[in-house]
Amino acid sequence: MPSFVNVEKCDGCKALDKTACQHICPNDLMVLEKESMKAYNREPEMCWECYNCVKICPTQAVDVRGYADFVPMGASVVPLRSTDSIMWTVKFRSGQVKRFKFPIRTTPEGTAEPTGGFATEPDLEGPVLFTEPDSLGCPVWTK
Repeated sequence: MPSFVNVEKCDGCKALDKTACQHICPNDLMVLEKESMKAYNREPEMCWECYNCVKICPTQAVDVRGYADFVPMGASVVPLRSTDSIMWTVKFRSGQVKRFKFPIRTTPEGTAEPTGGFATEPDLEGPVLFTEPDSLGCPVWTK
């Protein structure tokens, strides 16, 4: 199900040039309506349902209707983002509430290594992937 914006909650990220959901959407679907200063999903059918816009929204105005295998029918899922984790709150039709907390990152910001610590030179003509054979613990392959 595609993301949608609750216009009562959306403040357009306080009328900045670009909203948080616009900034993070990998498919460039979120748009700020300049007249109302509210965000919206301009092409819901193209939504990847990645939840990025939902997780980053500071006012919790963006939501995604969950699938039955992920969220039981009639339930709602609300992520609450902090600096180091996301707290997912699932509210069932019965009124029961469950919360799940997951870390956002496992390394301090700015310290992630693109090569994963492997000193591998990329060989675009070779038969191996970027960190292979080091990451597999295999001997060096020859062409």
